[in-house]
Amino acid sequence: MPNARTLLAIPLAVTLIGLTSASAPPAAEPATDATLPLLVTRGKAPAAALLAHEAPWSTTAPGAPDAQPEQRTTRPPQWHFAQANRTTAADTTTGTDKSQAPATGTGSSAPTGRDPGANTGPGSGRSTDAAIRIRRTDHFRVGSITKTFIATVVLQLAAEHRLSLSDPVDLHLPGLIRGKHLDGRALTLRALLTHTSGLADYTTDTKGLVPLTPAEAVRTALAHPATAPGRWSYSNTNYVVLGMVIQQVTGRSYATETERRVITPLRLSGTSFPGNRTTLPSPHGRAYTSGGRDVTALNPRVAGAAGELVSTLADLDRFYSALLAGRLLPAPQLRQMLNTRAAEGSYGMGLYPQKLPCGTTVWGHNGRMAGSYVRTAATRDGDRVLTFRVNTDGVADPDLERTLLAAEFCP
Repeated sequence: MPNARTLLAIPLAVTLIGLTSASAPPAAEPATDATLPLLVTRGKAPAAALLAHEAPWSTTAPGAPDAQPEQRTTRPPQWHFAQANRTTAADTTTGTDKSQAPATGTGSSAPTGRDPGANTGPGSGRSTDAAIRIRRTDHFRVGSITKTFIATVVLQLAAEHRLSLSDPVDLHLPGLIRGKHLDGRALTLRALLTHTSGLADYTTDTKGLVPLTPAEAVRTALAHPATAPGRWSYSNTNYVVLGMVIQQVTGRSYATETERRVITPLRLSGTSFPGNRTTLPSPHGRAYTSGGRDVTALNPRVAGAAGELVSTLADLDRFYSALLAGRLLPAPQLRQMLNTRAAEGSYGMGLYPQKLPCGTTVWGHNGRMAGSYVRTAATRDGDRVLTFRVNTDGVADPDLERTLLAAEFCP
Protein backbone atom coordinates (compact mmCIF):
# COMPACT_ATOMS: atom_id res chain seq x y z
CA MET A 1 0.00 0.00 0.00
CA PRO A 2 1.60 3.34 -0.99
CA ASN A 3 2.44 5.83 1.73
CA ALA A 4 -0.04 8.73 1.71
CA ARG A 5 2.78 11.28 1.53
CA THR A 6 4.12 9.83 -1.70
CA LEU A 7 0.74 10.12 -3.37
CA LEU A 8 1.17 13.89 -3.68
CA ALA A 9 3.59 13.25 -6.54
CA ILE A 10 0.93 11.70 -8.75
CA PRO A 11 0.12 14.10 -11.60
CA LEU A 12 -3.56 14.97 -11.74
CA ALA A 13 -5.49 18.15 -12.44
CA VAL A 14 -7.81 18.27 -9.44
CA THR A 15 -9.63 20.72 -7.26
CA LEU A 16 -8.75 20.40 -3.58
CA ILE A 17 -9.83 23.47 -1.69
CA GLY A 18 -9.11 24.37 1.93
CA LEU A 19 -10.76 26.99 4.11
CA THR A 20 -8.98 28.03 7.30
CA SER A 21 -9.56 30.69 9.87
CA ALA A 22 -7.80 33.96 9.10
CA SER A 23 -6.58 34.14 12.67
CA ALA A 24 -5.01 30.67 12.66
CA PRO A 25 -1.85 29.46 10.91
CA PRO A 26 -2.43 27.24 7.87
CA ALA A 27 -3.09 23.65 8.92
CA ALA A 28 -1.23 20.72 7.47
CA GLU A 29 -3.01 19.17 4.51
CA PRO A 30 -5.12 16.21 5.69
CA ALA A 31 -3.80 12.85 4.56
CA THR A 32 -7.14 12.15 2.89
CA ASP A 33 -6.52 15.00 0.43
CA ALA A 34 -3.48 13.17 -0.92
CA THR A 35 -5.49 9.97 -1.34
CA LEU A 36 -8.75 11.31 -2.75
CA PRO A 37 -7.43 12.00 -6.29
CA LEU A 38 -6.60 8.31 -6.63
CA LEU A 39 -10.33 7.57 -6.75
CA VAL A 40 -10.29 9.51 -10.02
CA THR A 41 -7.03 8.17 -11.48
CA ARG A 42 -6.73 4.54 -10.39
CA GLY A 43 -10.39 4.36 -9.33
CA LYS A 44 -11.56 5.71 -12.73
CA ALA A 45 -14.39 7.80 -11.26
CA PRO A 46 -15.37 11.03 -13.03
CA ALA A 47 -15.30 12.79 -9.65
CA ALA A 48 -14.89 12.03 -5.96
CA ALA A 49 -15.60 13.95 -2.77
CA LEU A 50 -15.35 13.48 0.98
CA LEU A 51 -16.65 15.21 4.07
CA ALA A 52 -15.05 14.43 7.41
CA HIS A 53 -16.65 15.46 10.70
CA GLU A 54 -15.25 15.43 14.21
CA ALA A 55 -18.09 16.11 16.63
CA PRO A 56 -17.45 16.47 20.36
CA TRP A 57 -20.43 16.26 22.72
CA SER A 58 -22.82 19.14 22.07
CA THR A 59 -25.75 20.02 24.29
CA THR A 60 -27.21 22.09 21.43
CA ALA A 61 -27.41 19.22 18.97
CA PRO A 62 -31.04 18.31 18.17
CA GLY A 63 -32.24 15.41 20.27
CA ALA A 64 -29.03 15.12 22.31
CA PRO A 65 -29.39 14.47 26.05
CA ASP A 66 -27.95 17.00 28.48
CA ALA A 67 -24.24 16.51 29.01
CA GLN A 68 -22.84 16.00 32.47
CA PRO A 69 -20.50 18.81 33.60
CA GLU A 70 -17.40 16.68 33.07
CA GLN A 71 -18.54 15.91 29.52
CA ARG A 72 -19.12 19.47 28.39
CA THR A 73 -16.75 21.04 25.92
CA THR A 74 -16.50 24.36 24.16
CA ARG A 75 -14.60 22.86 21.25
CA PRO A 76 -16.69 23.31 18.09
CA PRO A 77 -17.26 20.51 15.57
CA GLN A 78 -14.58 20.29 12.89
CA TRP A 79 -15.49 19.80 9.23
CA HIS A 80 -13.30 19.12 6.24
CA PHE A 81 -14.50 18.86 2.65
CA ALA A 82 -12.45 18.01 -0.43
CA GLN A 83 -13.24 17.04 -3.99
CA ALA A 84 -11.35 15.85 -7.05
CA ASN A 85 -12.41 15.52 -10.67
CA ARG A 86 -11.14 14.87 -14.16
CA THR A 87 -10.48 18.14 -15.89
CA THR A 88 -7.74 19.94 -17.78
CA ALA A 89 -5.27 22.16 -15.98
CA ALA A 90 -6.81 25.19 -17.68
CA ASP A 91 -10.25 24.32 -16.34
CA THR A 92 -9.10 23.73 -12.76
CA THR A 93 -10.55 26.28 -10.35
CA THR A 94 -9.34 26.78 -6.81
CA GLY A 95 -11.02 28.97 -4.27
CA THR A 96 -13.56 29.14 -1.48
CA ASP A 97 -17.28 29.65 -1.27
CA LYS A 98 -18.21 30.97 2.13
CA SER A 99 -21.90 30.42 1.49
CA GLN A 100 -21.32 26.66 1.60
CA ALA A 101 -18.70 26.59 4.35
CA PRO A 102 -19.53 25.21 7.80
CA ALA A 103 -20.61 27.82 10.32
CA THR A 104 -18.00 26.70 12.85
CA GLY A 105 -14.65 24.95 12.83
CA THR A 106 -12.59 24.40 9.71
CA GLY A 107 -13.65 23.05 6.39
CA SER A 108 -13.57 23.62 2.70
CA SER A 109 -15.91 23.79 -0.22
CA ALA A 110 -15.73 23.90 -3.98
CA PRO A 111 -17.30 26.92 -5.69
CA THR A 112 -20.69 26.20 -7.17
CA GLY A 113 -19.73 26.97 -10.79
CA ARG A 114 -22.19 26.33 -13.61
CA ASP A 115 -25.17 24.12 -12.99
CA PRO A 116 -24.68 20.55 -14.16
CA GLY A 117 -26.65 19.88 -17.30
CA ALA A 118 -27.88 17.01 -19.37
CA ASN A 119 -25.77 15.61 -22.20
CA THR A 120 -22.55 16.43 -20.40
CA GLY A 121 -20.06 14.17 -18.74
CA PRO A 122 -18.02 11.12 -19.67
CA GLY A 123 -18.77 9.86 -23.16
CA SER A 124 -21.02 12.78 -24.10
CA GLY A 125 -18.48 14.84 -26.02
CA ARG A 126 -19.32 17.86 -23.84
CA SER A 127 -17.57 16.96 -20.58
CA THR A 128 -17.16 20.02 -18.39
CA ASP A 129 -15.77 20.63 -14.92
CA ALA A 130 -19.14 21.98 -13.75
CA ALA A 131 -20.99 18.90 -14.97
CA ILE A 132 -18.66 16.44 -13.28
CA ARG A 133 -17.74 18.26 -10.08
CA ILE A 134 -19.25 17.04 -6.79
CA ARG A 135 -20.29 19.92 -4.55
CA ARG A 136 -20.55 19.78 -0.78
CA THR A 137 -24.33 20.28 -0.78
CA ASP A 138 -25.20 17.88 -3.62
CA HIS A 139 -27.96 15.32 -3.12
CA PHE A 140 -27.24 11.77 -4.29
CA ARG A 141 -28.57 8.21 -4.01
CA VAL A 142 -27.03 6.38 -1.05
CA GLY A 143 -28.07 2.82 -1.94
CA SER A 144 -27.57 0.29 0.84
CA ILE A 145 -26.75 2.91 3.47
CA THR A 146 -30.55 2.96 3.65
CA LYS A 147 -30.25 -0.33 5.55
CA THR A 148 -28.72 1.40 8.59
CA PHE A 149 -31.76 3.71 8.77
CA ILE A 150 -34.17 0.78 8.46
CA ALA A 151 -32.34 -1.27 11.09
CA THR A 152 -32.43 1.71 13.46
CA VAL A 153 -36.22 1.92 13.17
CA VAL A 154 -36.66 -1.82 13.74
CA LEU A 155 -34.46 -1.68 16.85
CA GLN A 156 -36.40 1.34 18.15
CA LEU A 157 -39.60 -0.67 17.79
CA ALA A 158 -37.94 -3.53 19.67
CA ALA A 159 -36.97 -1.12 22.47
CA GLU A 160 -40.63 -0.08 22.65
CA HIS A 161 -41.71 -3.77 22.85
CA ARG A 162 -43.79 -3.40 19.70
CA LEU A 163 -41.88 -6.31 18.21
CA SER A 164 -39.14 -8.72 19.24
CA LEU A 165 -36.11 -9.63 17.18
CA SER A 166 -37.00 -13.25 17.94
CA ASP A 167 -40.40 -12.85 16.29
CA PRO A 168 -40.92 -15.10 13.27
CA VAL A 169 -41.66 -13.17 10.11
CA ASP A 170 -45.03 -14.96 9.91
CA LEU A 171 -46.17 -13.25 13.11
CA HIS A 172 -46.23 -9.95 11.23
CA LEU A 173 -46.53 -11.04 7.60
CA PRO A 174 -48.45 -14.34 7.57
CA GLY A 175 -47.81 -16.50 4.54
CA LEU A 176 -45.34 -14.11 2.88
CA ILE A 177 -42.38 -16.49 2.90
CA ARG A 178 -43.12 -20.02 1.80
CA GLY A 179 -40.27 -21.53 -0.17
CA LYS A 180 -38.85 -24.96 -0.79
CA HIS A 181 -36.26 -24.48 1.93
CA LEU A 182 -37.56 -21.39 3.75
CA ASP A 183 -40.62 -20.83 5.90
CA GLY A 184 -41.61 -17.53 7.49
CA ARG A 185 -42.87 -19.40 10.54
CA ALA A 186 -39.27 -20.28 11.43
CA LEU A 187 -37.49 -17.21 10.02
CA THR A 188 -36.82 -14.47 12.61
CA LEU A 189 -36.47 -10.71 12.31
CA ARG A 190 -32.97 -11.08 13.75
CA ALA A 191 -32.03 -13.29 10.80
CA LEU A 192 -33.24 -10.59 8.39
CA LEU A 193 -31.28 -7.86 10.18
CA THR A 194 -28.06 -9.87 10.16
CA HIS A 195 -28.38 -11.33 6.63
CA THR A 196 -28.48 -14.88 7.97
CA SER A 197 -32.00 -15.72 6.76
CA GLY A 198 -31.09 -17.70 3.67
CA LEU A 199 -33.27 -15.49 1.44
CA ALA A 200 -31.74 -15.07 -2.00
CA ASP A 201 -31.04 -11.56 -3.28
CA TYR A 202 -33.77 -10.50 -5.71
CA THR A 203 -31.43 -7.98 -7.36
CA THR A 204 -29.54 -10.92 -8.86
CA ASP A 205 -32.38 -10.90 -11.38
CA THR A 206 -33.16 -7.18 -11.60
CA LYS A 207 -29.54 -5.92 -11.49
CA GLY A 208 -30.87 -2.98 -9.52
CA LEU A 209 -32.58 -1.57 -12.60
CA VAL A 210 -36.16 -2.93 -12.52
CA PRO A 211 -38.69 -1.38 -10.09
CA LEU A 212 -40.59 -4.03 -8.14
CA THR A 213 -43.16 -3.93 -5.38
CA PRO A 214 -41.97 -5.47 -2.08
CA ALA A 215 -44.14 -8.55 -2.67
CA GLU A 216 -42.72 -8.96 -6.18
CA ALA A 217 -39.19 -8.68 -4.81
CA VAL A 218 -39.88 -11.46 -2.28
CA ARG A 219 -41.45 -13.71 -4.93
CA THR A 220 -38.42 -13.14 -7.17
CA ALA A 221 -36.09 -14.14 -4.33
CA LEU A 222 -38.10 -17.26 -3.46
CA ALA A 223 -37.78 -18.47 -7.05
CA HIS A 224 -34.08 -19.04 -6.31
CA PRO A 225 -32.60 -21.70 -4.03
CA ALA A 226 -32.01 -20.50 -0.50
CA THR A 227 -28.52 -19.77 0.67
CA ALA A 228 -27.52 -21.67 3.82
CA PRO A 229 -29.91 -20.44 6.55
CA GLY A 230 -27.98 -19.39 9.63
CA ARG A 231 -24.90 -18.45 7.59
CA TRP A 232 -24.17 -14.88 6.60
CA SER A 233 -25.07 -14.07 3.00
CA TYR A 234 -25.80 -10.47 2.06
CA SER A 235 -29.23 -10.09 0.49
CA ASN A 236 -31.25 -6.98 -0.29
CA THR A 237 -34.42 -9.03 0.09
CA ASN A 238 -33.94 -9.14 3.87
CA TYR A 239 -34.40 -5.39 4.21
CA VAL A 240 -37.29 -5.25 1.76
CA VAL A 241 -39.09 -7.62 4.15
CA LEU A 242 -38.10 -5.49 7.15
CA GLY A 243 -39.67 -2.50 5.42
CA MET A 244 -42.90 -4.50 5.16
CA VAL A 245 -42.66 -5.41 8.86
CA ILE A 246 -42.32 -1.74 9.84
CA GLN A 247 -45.50 -0.91 7.95
CA GLN A 248 -47.40 -3.82 9.48
CA VAL A 249 -46.36 -2.94 13.03
CA THR A 250 -46.78 0.84 12.86
CA GLY A 251 -49.48 1.29 10.22
CA ARG A 252 -47.12 3.67 8.39
CA SER A 253 -44.69 3.07 5.54
CA TYR A 254 -41.02 2.54 6.29
CA ALA A 255 -40.36 5.92 4.67
CA THR A 256 -42.83 7.80 6.86
CA GLU A 257 -41.71 6.02 10.00
CA THR A 258 -38.03 6.65 9.32
CA GLU A 259 -38.71 10.32 8.62
CA ARG A 260 -40.64 10.60 11.89
CA ARG A 261 -38.13 8.74 14.05
CA VAL A 262 -34.76 9.59 12.52
CA ILE A 263 -34.71 12.19 9.75
CA THR A 264 -36.85 14.87 11.43
CA PRO A 265 -35.38 14.59 14.97
CA LEU A 266 -31.84 14.87 13.61
CA ARG A 267 -32.83 17.67 11.21
CA LEU A 268 -31.40 15.84 8.22
CA SER A 269 -32.80 18.40 5.81
CA GLY A 270 -31.12 16.89 2.74
CA THR A 271 -32.34 13.34 3.37
CA SER A 272 -35.53 11.88 1.89
CA PHE A 273 -37.27 8.81 0.54
CA PRO A 274 -38.20 9.77 -3.04
CA GLY A 275 -40.68 6.95 -3.67
CA ASN A 276 -41.20 6.74 -7.43
CA ARG A 277 -39.68 10.16 -8.16
CA THR A 278 -36.95 9.68 -10.73
CA THR A 279 -35.31 13.09 -10.28
CA LEU A 280 -32.96 14.19 -7.53
CA PRO A 281 -33.58 17.23 -5.31
CA SER A 282 -31.54 20.34 -6.08
CA PRO A 283 -28.67 20.86 -5.94
CA HIS A 284 -27.28 17.71 -7.48
CA GLY A 285 -24.72 16.65 -10.03
CA ARG A 286 -24.83 13.92 -12.64
CA ALA A 287 -24.50 10.17 -12.17
CA TYR A 288 -22.74 7.88 -14.64
CA THR A 289 -22.31 4.17 -15.21
CA SER A 290 -18.79 2.82 -15.47
CA GLY A 291 -19.25 3.02 -19.23
CA GLY A 292 -20.05 6.74 -19.09
CA ARG A 293 -23.83 6.58 -19.58
CA ASP A 294 -25.79 9.26 -17.70
CA VAL A 295 -28.17 7.54 -15.24
CA THR A 296 -29.06 10.55 -13.09
CA ALA A 297 -32.78 9.84 -13.64
CA LEU A 298 -33.63 6.58 -11.87
CA ASN A 299 -36.71 5.06 -10.26
CA PRO A 300 -35.67 4.44 -6.62
CA ARG A 301 -38.19 1.61 -6.32
CA VAL A 302 -35.50 -0.60 -7.86
CA ALA A 303 -34.16 -0.78 -4.29
CA GLY A 304 -37.06 0.07 -1.95
CA ALA A 305 -36.33 -0.35 1.76
CA ALA A 306 -32.97 -1.89 0.86
CA GLY A 307 -31.62 1.23 -0.87
CA GLU A 308 -34.12 3.95 -1.78
CA LEU A 309 -32.75 6.85 0.27
CA VAL A 310 -31.35 10.13 -1.06
CA SER A 311 -29.03 12.16 1.17
CA THR A 312 -26.02 14.50 1.39
CA LEU A 313 -22.50 14.10 2.71
CA ALA A 314 -23.22 16.22 5.79
CA ASP A 315 -26.45 14.39 6.64
CA LEU A 316 -24.77 10.98 6.49
CA ASP A 317 -21.97 12.18 8.75
CA ARG A 318 -24.50 13.52 11.25
CA PHE A 319 -26.62 10.37 11.17
CA TYR A 320 -23.79 7.93 11.86
CA SER A 321 -22.31 10.21 14.49
CA ALA A 322 -25.65 10.42 16.31
CA LEU A 323 -26.33 6.69 15.97
CA LEU A 324 -22.99 5.54 17.36
CA ALA A 325 -23.08 8.19 20.11
CA GLY A 326 -26.29 6.60 21.41
CA ARG A 327 -28.70 9.37 20.45
CA LEU A 328 -31.05 7.12 18.46
CA LEU A 329 -31.05 3.80 20.33
CA PRO A 330 -30.98 2.77 23.99
CA ALA A 331 -27.72 1.09 25.01
CA PRO A 332 -29.06 -2.52 24.86
CA GLN A 333 -30.33 -2.09 21.29
CA LEU A 334 -27.14 -0.35 20.17
CA ARG A 335 -25.13 -3.27 21.56
CA GLN A 336 -27.34 -5.66 19.58
CA MET A 337 -26.78 -3.60 16.45
CA LEU A 338 -23.00 -3.87 16.86
CA ASN A 339 -23.01 -7.58 17.72
CA THR A 340 -21.47 -9.45 14.78
CA ARG A 341 -21.51 -13.00 16.17
CA ALA A 342 -24.44 -14.17 14.03
CA ALA A 343 -22.64 -13.05 10.87
CA GLU A 344 -19.28 -14.45 11.97
CA GLY A 345 -17.81 -10.96 12.41
CA SER A 346 -18.89 -9.70 8.98
CA TYR A 347 -22.01 -7.71 9.85
CA GLY A 348 -24.03 -6.41 12.77
CA MET A 349 -27.55 -5.12 12.12
CA GLY A 350 -27.59 -2.55 9.35
CA LEU A 351 -23.88 -1.73 9.65
CA TYR A 352 -20.56 -3.53 9.70
CA PRO A 353 -17.05 -3.19 11.16
CA GLN A 354 -13.84 -2.77 9.21
CA LYS A 355 -10.46 -3.18 10.85
CA LEU A 356 -7.84 -0.87 9.35
CA PRO A 357 -4.12 -1.63 8.98
CA CYS A 358 -3.27 0.40 12.11
CA GLY A 359 -5.64 -1.74 14.22
CA THR A 360 -8.45 0.83 14.45
CA THR A 361 -11.94 -0.55 13.76
CA VAL A 362 -14.50 1.72 12.13
CA TRP A 363 -18.24 1.14 11.76
CA GLY A 364 -20.55 2.08 8.95
CA HIS A 365 -21.92 0.92 5.61
CA ASN A 366 -21.46 1.38 1.89
CA GLY A 367 -24.06 1.95 -0.79
CA ARG A 368 -24.12 1.26 -4.50
CA MET A 369 -26.74 2.32 -7.01
CA ALA A 370 -26.50 2.81 -10.75
CA GLY A 371 -24.31 5.91 -11.04
CA SER A 372 -23.45 6.22 -7.36
CA TYR A 373 -21.11 4.68 -4.80
CA VAL A 374 -20.83 6.00 -1.24
CA ARG A 375 -19.12 4.83 1.95
CA THR A 376 -19.50 6.12 5.50
CA ALA A 377 -17.26 5.02 8.36
CA ALA A 378 -17.05 6.24 11.95
CA THR A 379 -15.31 5.53 15.21
CA ARG A 380 -17.26 3.44 17.70
CA ASP A 381 -18.18 6.50 19.78
CA GLY A 382 -19.32 8.48 16.73
CA ASP A 383 -16.85 11.25 17.51
CA ARG A 384 -15.18 11.02 14.13
CA VAL A 385 -16.87 10.16 10.85
CA LEU A 386 -15.99 10.25 7.17
CA THR A 387 -18.25 9.94 4.13
CA PHE A 388 -16.85 9.74 0.62
CA ARG A 389 -18.60 9.23 -2.68
CA VAL A 390 -17.99 8.93 -6.39
CA ASN A 391 -20.50 9.71 -9.13
CA THR A 392 -20.28 6.34 -10.81
CA ASP A 393 -21.07 2.71 -9.94
CA GLY A 394 -17.96 2.08 -7.88
CA VAL A 395 -14.21 2.44 -7.47
CA ALA A 396 -12.27 0.42 -10.04
CA ASP A 397 -9.46 -0.33 -7.58
CA PRO A 398 -11.10 -1.82 -4.46
CA ASP A 399 -7.97 -1.28 -2.34
CA LEU A 400 -8.43 2.49 -2.52
CA GLU A 401 -11.37 2.47 -0.11
CA ARG A 402 -9.28 1.04 2.70
CA THR A 403 -6.43 3.39 1.79
CA LEU A 404 -8.70 6.41 2.15
CA LEU A 405 -10.20 5.21 5.44
CA ALA A 406 -6.70 4.56 6.82
CA ALA A 407 -5.64 8.06 5.82
CA GLU A 408 -8.51 9.45 7.91
CA PHE A 409 -8.57 7.17 10.94
CA CYS A 410 -4.99 5.91 11.37
CA PRO A 411 -2.44 8.13 13.16
